[in-house]
Amino acid sequence: MWNLHQVLLFTVVTLNVIIKCVHVLEFCQKGESACQGPNVFPSPRMWTTSMLNLTHNLDHFRVSCEKFKGTFPLDHVRGNFIRTVKNCIFSQSSPTPLKGPLRLAAVSKDVLEGLLDLDIAVIGSDQFPQYVSGGKLFAGSEPLAHRYGGHQFGYWAGQLGDGRAHLLGHYTNRKGETWELQLKGSGKTPYSRSGDGRAVVRSSVREFLCSEAMYYLGVPTSRAASLVVSEEPVWRDRFYDGNVKMERGAVVLRLAKSWFRIGSLEVLSQSGELDLLRKLLNFVIAEHFPSIHSDQPDKYLAFYGTALNETAHLMAQWASLGFAHGVCNTDNFSLLSITLDYGPFGFMEAYDPDFVANASDEEGRYSVGAQAHAGLFNMEKLLQALGPLLSALQQEAAETVLKKFSGVYQSRLEQLFQAKLGLLGHSAQDQHLVHSLLQMMADTRADFTMTFRELSETSAENLRRGNLTQAWALQDLASHPRFSHWLHSYLLRLGRQTRDKDEDRQARMKSVNPRYVLRNWMAESAIRSAEKNDFSQVSLLHDILTQPFVTQAQAEQEGYAHKAPGWARGLKVSCSS
Repeated sequence: MWNLHQVLLFTVVTLNVIIKCVHVLEFCQKGESACQGPNVFPSPRMWTTSMLNLTHNLDHFRVSCEKFKGTFPLDHVRGNFIRTVKNCIFSQSSPTPLKGPLRLAAVSKDVLEGLLDLDIAVIGSDQFPQYVSGGKLFAGSEPLAHRYGGHQFGYWAGQLGDGRAHLLGHYTNRKGETWELQLKGSGKTPYSRSGDGRAVVRSSVREFLCSEAMYYLGVPTSRAASLVVSEEPVWRDRFYDGNVKMERGAVVLRLAKSWFRIGSLEVLSQSGELDLLRKLLNFVIAEHFPSIHSDQPDKYLAFYGTALNETAHLMAQWASLGFAHGVCNTDNFSLLSITLDYGPFGFMEAYDPDFVANASDEEGRYSVGAQAHAGLFNMEKLLQALGPLLSALQQEAAETVLKKFSGVYQSRLEQLFQAKLGLLGHSAQDQHLVHSLLQMMADTRADFTMTFRELSETSAENLRRGNLTQAWALQDLASHPRFSHWLHSYLLRLGRQTRDKDEDRQARMKSVNPRYVLRNWMAESAIRSAEKNDFSQVSLLHDILTQPFVTQAQAEQEGYAHKAPGWARGLKVSCSS
């Protein structure tokens, strides 16, 4: 059994240490070139150079499905009617165009120009909303729906699959990167079960904003290119309470290096389709794991070890942001260890290890403090899926690897958390320093994001003097009777970093502790406006979240670094979308 300190440590970590520590301005106005944060926007000269070969005509943009169709057998049955599918990876399935007038509600310039080599001017075309919502297909596209299964909330759910998504094909850009384009909300497929194949405005706004926000926070993730909204009526029971309401349909064009997930392997293993399981694994390894040689006798074991390590690292990054995915099922966990399928996610506000983002998760299976357990469970299921292809010795070795998941996760947490507090080197007292802080945060319900950000923004001298008048989250934390003792210990620890200037410590911390995350109330405010055809807040949030580590005037005016407004108390997000 884990003690409280271990559970708390599992809950909160810092951003990936591979993110470069950069110096950013304490405060800036939007548009100032000096305000650019890490890995956000290239310089104008870089854009000028890189945009020379951008595509201006959508009719000239081409994707391909050949690597899938040429490798795997397709479902021999055609059509979008619901059915049990066997002996294939994909079914051919055409999107169902959205009804009524279409509106391009949001677009990511970085994705269009940086990943798809499309000049941003293409969004002015009347055809653009059609192309990015399924009404018209890009040249070369032969849409596919992916067959997969999964364990949902701990139980095998059988066949699942892309019930409202269509893979348009893959595109290799001028940098040599290959991206798979997928529509979400584009209509029925053979895997829609009892669904209508649609997504609604509220969930699509959240997916668009969060996938892009996570990228700029440095988290491996799928990306979002565009959001199209229609007037097509879609009926949803938002909280499964019998209160069915009409909403509007929407489609997100999203990208990933691969959409294969643990459930992609599980469905083949469970159904005994071992030749196809082997073929899919070989394909995934050859395409996405270049360090694993195709002739390596232990290549499946090497794949498993890599997937386990990278998944542990990914989940540590989630926890470092106070991010709860909400639905950590095996059908939502990528084989490439990237964040997929933004449903009822949430960024924790008041620090609480029991924070649950998904109102449908009544047992708290996927609370922030339990996500690491979910990751371990999913790694167990991945190993079970691989089992039929492993020798007895390989199986034994893989089980040994599995036992290392918690250690890998905890080791990562210690490294990352030191960076979050600005600590250099290692001290035997660091773990106690972390545990004590987390316990105080839990006791006072101090704001997760702003506690660390304000520690980053406050000089050691002001901390020493207790000058926290501009730090509302630290003021909450300071109400704890042990805060003064903890602060004394923290300052002593910083003082032992003799060659570390305080301004360097602050800059280092600000580069890994964001000032802005997509809090539920911020997303909800944008959604309420979007449902009235006002997408200005969606655009504003998207713009601000591309520089989450930089203090921005507009964001401050909107209160994005302040306490949640009173109306936001009790906000809930469910699986219904």
